[in-house]
Amino acid sequence: MNSMREIVTADIGGTHARFAIATVADGKLISVGNPVKLATADHSSLQSAWEMFGSELGRTLPDAAAIAVAAPIRGDVIKLTNNPWIIQPAQIGSDLGISDHILLNDFEAVAFAVAAAAPEDFQHVTGPQGDLGGDGVISVVGPGTGLGVAAILRKDGQFHVLPTEGGHIDFAPLDDVEERILAHLRAQHGRVSTERAVSGPGLRAICDVLAAIEGAPPPRGDDTQLWTMALNGSDNIAAAALDRFCMMLGSAAGNISLAHGPGSLVLAGGLGARLTHHAALAGFAHRFVAKGRYRSLMENVPVKSITMAEPGLYGAAVAFAAVYGSGLLQSRAS
Repeated sequence: MNSMREIVTADIGGTHARFAIATVADGKLISVGNPVKLATADHSSLQSAWEMFGSELGRTLPDAAAIAVAAPIRGDVIKLTNNPWIIQPAQIGSDLGISDHILLNDFEAVAFAVAAAAPEDFQHVTGPQGDLGGDGVISVVGPGTGLGVAAILRKDGQFHVLPTEGGHIDFAPLDDVEERILAHLRAQHGRVSTERAVSGPGLRAICDVLAAIEGAPPPRGDDTQLWTMALNGSDNIAAAALDRFCMMLGSAAGNISLAHGPGSLVLAGGLGARLTHHAALAGFAHRFVAKGRYRSLMENVPVKSITMAEPGLYGAAVAFAAVYGSGLLQSRAS
């Protein structure tokens, strides 16, 4: 690719579908325009949301796209994990009227953003100060509608992004309260993945259990209202549930880091960004390093949060540039 090209970059999650126009050239992302966010519940399909995006822009959309979706990318039919849409990869070109496209996991896209981000795009959370280091593994963990997990292998200035389904490993309780949370979720779902507890919807299960322990009614409201009460401390049970959530997130993130071979870890996702400044993250830091004989190893793992707006859109466009371009994926700082 030797000239400027516009593409649509899209990030399709369980709750929202985000779209923007990006410009790429010579294997690099040049710019990403203002995003348009649509509620997935308001649209029956990717094609419907795509057409609404074009209508809102009032222009013909580019004939190329980078599409990140919250689902494993395999098979002839992709069913999104927390969204009723069905995507058939072989039909994307004809359905959307595009000639070139890539389809990738949503957290794979976030990992591409992390790999290409500059040092100023990160904020320190816990562990050693400084940047994310040189060669090695970066684990990327993002609580949101689900729990996204990816890994980045860096070597000799090159980046290899590895999508995973690490959020779906079994939930591992560490005390009596978490045993009760596990039992509560098992009654609803049978098998309980980490994502069931350590994601946006998981806060409700934690609230239900803590309320039962207290002999009090659980806080009312939808998930958005519950998180608002938790973050602003206006409800005691919701606030306590947030403390517990951060502890459980720290345990899960530490397990993922261990599984990847500890290098560094980046928190992403909608909740990751919102929790960065919250005092409850003290529980995250404690649990992240509490790995028995490997505590000293975990104490040397830097943990950051990515602060750039819409990393999924950014990363999907970076991935398109790398696939259709002419260069290695390199950091913006290099």
